Amino acid sequence: MDRVDVDGLTIAYERAGHGPPLVLLHGYVGDGPATWRHQLDGLSADFTVVAWDAPGAGQSGDPPESFGIAGYADCLAGFLDALNLRSAHIMGLSFGGALALEFQHRHPELVRTLVLASAYAGWRGSLSAEAADARLAQALQLSRNSGRDFVDTLLPTMFALQVAPQDLEAFRAALENFHPVGFRAMALATAQDLRALLRGVNVPTLLVYGNNDQRAPITVAEHLRREIHVSARRSPGCRARVQRGASRSVQQSSPELPDSALPLKTASPDCPPAGVLGEPPRSRRVMFWDSPHPAS
Repeated sequence: MDRVDVDGLTIAYERAGHGPPLVLLHGYVGDGPATWRHQLDGLSADFTVVAWDAPGAGQSGDPPESFGIAGYADCLAGFLDALNLRSAHIMGLSFGGALALEFQHRHPELVRTLVLASAYAGWRGSLSAEAADARLAQALQLSRNSGRDFVDTLLPTMFALQVAPQDLEAFRAALENFHPVGFRAMALATAQDLRALLRGVNVPTLLVYGNNDQRAPITVAEHLRREIHVSARRSPGCRARVQRGASRSVQQSSPELPDSALPLKTASPDCPPAGVLGEPPRSRRVMFWDSPHPAS
């Protein structure tokens, strides 16, 4: 993996391919390469694909626990600057999806399109207060346990469909390498309430969720869909896609899904033309919701 320094933090990343930049943001467990291996391999013919290890994960350095989602977003902006990427398509999973929302809010000039997979408007913005508090309390407790306890608790919640053994082992190894301080920083950032950002989304946006995801269920996706749809009067549009049978890691359960779900490759850094999401111009502001039908 390559490394760059961003405001004193070492950021590790993997880069592949040539073309418009696509930056992949992993969840609050795991790391970039283990989460996005299939996308790094499968999308590199069309994109310059970059998967970072967020501060506090993988081979990157730990931020302060008080870093917050704003700190992560500003660090991501510095990371793109260090790689000389002036704007990029952003695909975020779980915590990475919340980060993508904050990043688009704080640095809109750097975002061409968004793909939000199993994403939240922060735990407090997408879950009940009780569920959000319980989620954060569990995360803080897990950060003080052994790596084995960490893996045994979280790994079973990641997959519903069968995944290749090598993918499962790579993800297990990434979980075993968790950083207690960094994990707490990501959990605290994920817990924030980002609902106010949803109506400010002004780039083409795709929501991708697994219908068996217990951590970010379809009700979470429906909330994001409604709120981003309101902003569609000012934005190029938004679509939703449900992967039948998938749970948390939709990018592992169906590695081809983000590829087939990326007609975003035609988008410009500015507001793209009607139809950039593959819909006819007259429906470009309509949210399409595929459930309960299988994703094609």
